[in-house]
Amino acid sequence: MFLSLAVFVQIIVAVLLIIGLMVANAVAMVYMERKVAGFIQRRPGPYEVGPRGTLQAVCDSMKLLAKQIYRPGNADLILYYLAPILAFFPVLLLFLPIPFGPYLTPLPVNDGVVLILAFAGLGVLSNLLAGWGSSNKYSLLGAARAVAQTVAYEIPMILALLAVVLLSGSMDLKSITEQQGQWPWEWNVVLQPLAFFIYLISLVAETNRAPFDLPEAESELTAGFHTEYSGMGFALFFLSEYANMLLVSFVAAVFFLGGYRGPIADGFWWLFIKAYLLMFFMVWIRWTFPRVRFDQLLNLNWRWLLPLGLLNLWLTAIVTKLLV
Repeated sequence: MFLSLAVFVQIIVAVLLIIGLMVANAVAMVYMERKVAGFIQRRPGPYEVGPRGTLQAVCDSMKLLAKQIYRPGNADLILYYLAPILAFFPVLLLFLPIPFGPYLTPLPVNDGVVLILAFAGLGVLSNLLAGWGSSNKYSLLGAARAVAQTVAYEIPMILALLAVVLLSGSMDLKSITEQQGQWPWEWNVVLQPLAFFIYLISLVAETNRAPFDLPEAESELTAGFHTEYSGMGFALFFLSEYANMLLVSFVAAVFFLGGYRGPIADGFWWLFIKAYLLMFFMVWIRWTFPRVRFDQLLNLNWRWLLPLGLLNLWLTAIVTKLLV
């Protein structure tokens, strides 16, 4: 009874800390995205509110909290309000098995990979409910795109992760981290460069980031699946997008870049540095490349990433068997 209570308290404390991390991450990413976009496209970005515009994201958050939520008259009441909640709260569970340090794992489990992959699919369900429940044809089309895109790119992403699982012989994220060395040439990205490349493309598509932001596509669908959302409804979708970006970056850092291991003093700071470098990469390509067509998006997956992922997994299995 005591152990179960201790685990319950540990999970509650971890969830509260993760919520704080998600909010702080969203504020930091909004500022970084605006400044990076301003630099790439020769615009100043926010600079009026706070020193060099650092408080602009805080003011935007307060505006969303105070803004009225308007529901379309023909919208489904339950689905409309359930969608943003379902987009935000399942992401909290996905951070629990991430090893932030040698002794800093919110929920140590032996099959953390399975937990992350099992709950990761709930995000697309929220997009589907939002599009269907909004009673808006643009939203419904965006939801259909989100389902097709997410289901397609989950397959090569899983194949890339399975290659590392075969290589390490474990589905425990901490064990995968510990098997990598402190220096970059000792990380899995050196042994699995193709898997890392596949995962890197897939994570952009899975988080609906440009140039793969077809479910939103404001030039075609107004705002896609969240067209009819305002106030905190929109804020939850916005918050979950940045939370998912951070999550897939953490997973990439753990599987391919040594996780919390670094040349000097292993710790959570290395995991955050690697994750935010990947997030900077996602912001960078968003404001550099134009949006692709939907047929190009799916052709890239089914014609290239899926066969390459299967080939890489097959070669990894053969080499692992021969070495054992």
